[in-house]
Amino acid sequence: MQRVKGILMGGAFAALVLSAGPFARAAEHASAAAGPIVAGAWEHHHASLSYYGITALYSCDGLETNIRALLLHLGARKDATVSARGCPRGSSVPSNVAIVDLDFYSLSPGSDANGENSVQARWTPVTVSPIHPYFMANGDCELMEQLKDILSKDFSLRDLSYRTNCVPYQINIDGFGIKAEALKALPAAAASAARN
Repeated sequence: MQRVKGILMGGAFAALVLSAGPFARAAEHASAAAGPIVAGAWEHHHASLSYYGITALYSCDGLETNIRALLLHLGARKDATVSARGCPRGSSVPSNVAIVDLDFYSLSPGSDANGENSVQARWTPVTVSPIHPYFMANGDCELMEQLKDILSKDFSLRDLSYRTNCVPYQINIDGFGIKAEALKALPAAAASAARN
């Protein structure tokens, strides 16, 4: 058994979900290849969140891991940092309260494709739900509800649909969903090939 949150996940189910991760990422990259290359620029963001969970309990370590993975999934630069504190029984023990600081860069659309700080990017379809990406789960509804302002304001997202339907003390199998096109940087090899 693995305990990342206050919800237990069976080993066989966790193995199945984790093995699906590479296939989901490959499908996402394949769909991204169709869009045109655009210019973007990294924009710095610093945000704080006072997490209070009723249904799902997180350890400070678990919040840091899950939120950072979510930021990267939406296109944040790989140097994103998430720091959680205030877990009353220690950083690895699930709790219903924590203070989380996020420090990250996300892309904003730029107009100068040849500028010094320009980054080649592509509008990429992204989804977040209780089953995708692999690190999300049914109990993440309250977290997604509390992250809404940060995610919707600090990322360049087109056609954003952000839905949460959280019921305290109940795990809703379809409690949240995000669909959008996120501006994501091209991998370094694709960016240099596109320049030439």
